[in-house]
Amino acid sequence: MCGIVGIFGRTPVAARLYDAMTILQHRGQDAAGMTTLDGNRMRSARGLGLVRDVFGESSMAGLTGDVGIGHVRYPTAGCDRPDETQPMYVNSPCGIALGHNGNLINSDELSGDLFAHDRRHINTESDSEVLLNALAHELVHHDGNTMTPARVFSAVDGVHRRCRGGYATVALIAGVGLLGFRDLHGIRPVVLGQREAREGREYIIASESVVLDILGFDLIGDLQPGESVLITLDGELYRHRSADARPHTPCLFEYVYFARPDSMIDDLSVYKARLRMGEALAAKILREWPNHDIDVVIPVPDTSRTACLPLSHMLGVKYREGLIKNRYIGRTFIMPGQEERARSVRRKLNTISLEFRNKNVLLVDDSIVRGTTSRQIIQMAREAGARKVYLASASPPVRYPNVYGIDMPATSELIAAGRSEEEICRRIGADRLIYQDLADLEKAVLGKNRKLAGFDSSCFNGEYVTGLDAGYLDELAVRRSDSARQERRAKA
Repeated sequence: MCGIVGIFGRTPVAARLYDAMTILQHRGQDAAGMTTLDGNRMRSARGLGLVRDVFGESSMAGLTGDVGIGHVRYPTAGCDRPDETQPMYVNSPCGIALGHNGNLINSDELSGDLFAHDRRHINTESDSEVLLNALAHELVHHDGNTMTPARVFSAVDGVHRRCRGGYATVALIAGVGLLGFRDLHGIRPVVLGQREAREGREYIIASESVVLDILGFDLIGDLQPGESVLITLDGELYRHRSADARPHTPCLFEYVYFARPDSMIDDLSVYKARLRMGEALAAKILREWPNHDIDVVIPVPDTSRTACLPLSHMLGVKYREGLIKNRYIGRTFIMPGQEERARSVRRKLNTISLEFRNKNVLLVDDSIVRGTTSRQIIQMAREAGARKVYLASASPPVRYPNVYGIDMPATSELIAAGRSEEEICRRIGADRLIYQDLADLEKAVLGKNRKLAGFDSSCFNGEYVTGLDAGYLDELAVRRSDSARQERRAKA
């Protein structure tokens, strides 16, 4: 998962891009980069680490210009090297810098095609470089004395025809302007906003609406599946939607885990969706376990707090903060290596013993991926004196990898893959395990919104909205395995 932002300003934008990227830091802590357009010159800085670590006073001073894009990344399958930080750049035609959130499922095939037929060399394992070169090649065919909005949109339509997967993209095109576009299914989120400045109207494109709230932009709306927006250098906004756009099916896991609760995604409040997740989970517990003996409900911070509050209320059980989080440790399921993830759980969380001692505790988490965190937290609860430890997940069992930009592990590393809920319960050491039903989760996220066709729920049900080629998941499993990650790092 990554975060993207692009700003068309009337004054220098580097400081605002920096702020936007820190707001999106939850979407990636592995690397950060920024590119600005100053006249016909593109200026860029990027590196590994948090936004605050990558950008110092000298690098910020060099990022001049009123238009720019920014990107925060955590490594997706095979893409965790320093030279794969974004935005990426090609100099023909015009000069293009691009930042991308998502994953192309035909990246290898397209990379070969770009080399064999388009004479474009891909130098990294990043599908973002593939996407960038596909866009550049399409723009070549639509290049002329003036690269009009219609020509740019025709080029993006060509990208949609060649690229399969989930992607939300921002790009700078020298001499043209700021471009944003979304995949044909609308899997990955991206929003458009504007504000009136003294010097004129400004625009922003970002992964989540919370960026707009904090930077003072008004939300125009989400980009629709297959939609492109172009803000030209004279400040004109143009919009276009591909004729190949498909029914809108955003990623369900965004609402469960990744997005900030204060964001709106596809006209759905992430916060309200998580409240409804807690209500649905409580209803299931009352339906299947009416005579429960739960003494206290404790959320696993931070994402599950919102769901945990209505759950405890409906159960009539005390809500307590029994786990304290060290906010300087990153998200554990995306960390490299099982040993590192295990160490990080203990560094990340500590118990308040009096909330566990001699009690039957229901822990509430947003999801269970590998089971590493769940197993250790349950053990920590027992060490703190809990009599019994139950675990409730606000989402269903994660049985399949996500292929559209969330770097979930290989199927063999998912604790729910090929196992019953009873087997999972035993493996994590819980006294009882309660999972949300998929239908209830989808209903909770959808609320009263009837505009969406559904969701990409592939990590729960194995149904991939784009379809997958035979053998794709097997190849992905090799690239995403812990051993493959370690081998790549040794070569880096």
